[in-house]
Formats: sequence, C-alpha cells, structure tokens
Amino acid sequence: MDAKDTADTVTDELVAANAQYAESFTDPGMDARPVRRVAVVACMDARLDLHEALGLALGDCHTIRNAGGVVTDDVIRSLTISQRALGTRSVALIHHTNCGLESLSEEFRHELEMEVGQRPAWAVEAFKDVDQDVRQSMQRVRTSPFVPHTDDVRGFVFDVTTGLLREIDPEIPRER
Repeated sequence: MDAKDTADTVTDELVAANAQYAESFTDPGMDARPVRRVAVVACMDARLDLHEALGLALGDCHTIRNAGGVVTDDVIRSLTISQRALGTRSVALIHHTNCGLESLSEEFRHELEMEVGQRPAWAVEAFKDVDQDVRQSMQRVRTSPFVPHTDDVRGFVFDVTTGLLREIDPEIPRER
C-alpha cells in the first residue's frame, strides 16, 4: 500500500468534521418549513456564503443552488415543492459578478459530446449579461404554472468583491 492509498481525501475530511459536529449536535426541533417562508435560488459559487450575507439562520429559508443560479426545470421543481408543500411565499434569485458561466458557451456541450460520446441532455445556460440573465430567471419563475406565489419574486446580483447585493429591475431598460 503506497502513501496515496492511505491519504485522506477531502470527503474523508468532511466526514471526520461531521463526526465532530454530531458530538455536540442537538435536534433544533424544526420541521422542513422555512421560518421566513422564503426560497433563495443562487449560484453554487464557493464565494457566496448566503446565510451570512443575507442574515439568515438555520431554518429560515430553502436554499436552491446550481451553476449560475439559473432557473432550470429542476429549480422550478424545487420551488414548486417549496411553495406548494412547504409553505414558502417569497423567492430571491441571486446571481453574482465574475461568474464562471460568463466564460462558457453552449459550445461546452459540443466539447463534452466529442469527449465522452454523448451529448448532455441539459443546457449550459451560459450568459454574457448577468443583469439580463437575472431578468430571464425572474420571468421563468413568474410564468411557471407550477409556482403559485409569484408576487414576491425579486432578483439580485451579488458583488463578490464588496459583498453587496444590487437589485435588478425586472423590466429591460430602454435606450432613450
């Protein structure tokens, strides 16, 4: 057995950290319904500490994360369950500056197909204009027949250098 076989992986480190966490863990006595009745959809980017940035505590919200924070069919699925089965009423959509999806294109799917021999069934959802992508995500939520509560759907861009949210107007600004 060489050193590589005995070295801990990152996953091993996570499991060990969980064991320590569980030693002092007490059941908070909550159910799956978020106390603040809000679902937050955001990018999976490791620089976004959503609970800290939004002043949220354990149990306050549902958090749905994916690459880019874009509203895909699976996000609609999660929001539908969040609202219809678990009582949320508000949706906050959070994209961010310097997102990795801004440097990709749908060509990424073609490259994957050439490499592995199968085209992914999903779209990359790459974008060049983060504000417009937030608008598109708001529109997807607001027009979904499955998401019943759309009167409080708001979109934001999180600045990864300042930590501030900038709210996005759902209407496309028109040149004068």
